[in-house]
Amino acid sequence: MMNPVVAIVGPTGIGKTSLAIDLAQEFDGEIINADSRQVYRHMDIGTAKPTPDELALVPHHLINIVNPDEEFNLAQFQQLARQAITDIQRRNKLVLLVGGSGQYIWSIIEGWGIPEVPPDLEYRRKLEERAISSEGQQELYEELAEIDPATAANIDPKNVRRVIRALEVYARTQKPFSQFQRKKSPPFDTTIIGLTTDRAELYRRIDQRVDKIIEQGLVKEVRKLMDMGYGFNLPAMSSIGYKQIGMFLKNELSMDVAIQQIKFETHRLVRHQYNWFQLKDDRIIWFDIQSKIIPEVKTTLANTLKIARPKARRYIKGT
Repeated sequence: MMNPVVAIVGPTGIGKTSLAIDLAQEFDGEIINADSRQVYRHMDIGTAKPTPDELALVPHHLINIVNPDEEFNLAQFQQLARQAITDIQRRNKLVLLVGGSGQYIWSIIEGWGIPEVPPDLEYRRKLEERAISSEGQQELYEELAEIDPATAANIDPKNVRRVIRALEVYARTQKPFSQFQRKKSPPFDTTIIGLTTDRAELYRRIDQRVDKIIEQGLVKEVRKLMDMGYGFNLPAMSSIGYKQIGMFLKNELSMDVAIQQIKFETHRLVRHQYNWFQLKDDRIIWFDIQSKIIPEVKTTLANTLKIARPKARRYIKGT
């Protein structure tokens, strides 16, 4: 077995980035992004991407690797993440897999098999046209539930992109998506650190963060993306925050309503994330962020790794 992989998981806005950077400096590690939106270039504020100063503290992987109009899926993430893990471990560094995208995290930790089926753009277009209405979305979800109930059970019916992908795989292979998801134990041990807190506190932190990203210039960022030619039909541009600010810029929502929708949709995302990272999952070592967790996490990690690791030198990006 090679050096272990440490995953830091939990809902959005919980503080995974700052903890990961602290641990990377303490244990001589490097960070692999497992957030499905931070892979996109030019989308910094709305995705709460690490700042340039934070990126300069330790090496980061899988951030800013595709443009908003480029295809990026789970299979691509898994391939790139595995390559990054191998590279980091060969250099005897600690791997920190950090993010709130449950599919991304578990695909690595559980060794999912991912169908290598290239996108069929015409097929997708037809299904997207059917999904324009909420009734159409439900019809597609029911079709998926009929042919592949196991996959449907793990997909939010409103997540049209994932529903269409599962239908696409079945159409191309005549096999349910779930049949491809055979698990193979990865060649490394894993420690999973989970961050949590009570729901009211988490929603309060999220609402503060939404107000902050508006102050930081989310409207300007979205306007710049529009000027660059990125439309809101793109999966990247349908992300929470970008979609609502886009509707504001198109005079479809007032700013107050857009902000409230961003907060509401982020709360809903949190509930979905807890379906992926369940508090009863005994594989995850949970820490409540309302206590002073950093010393506890460091002690737990040091004991779990059973390796005395020197503090890392400060990493200067580009050197």
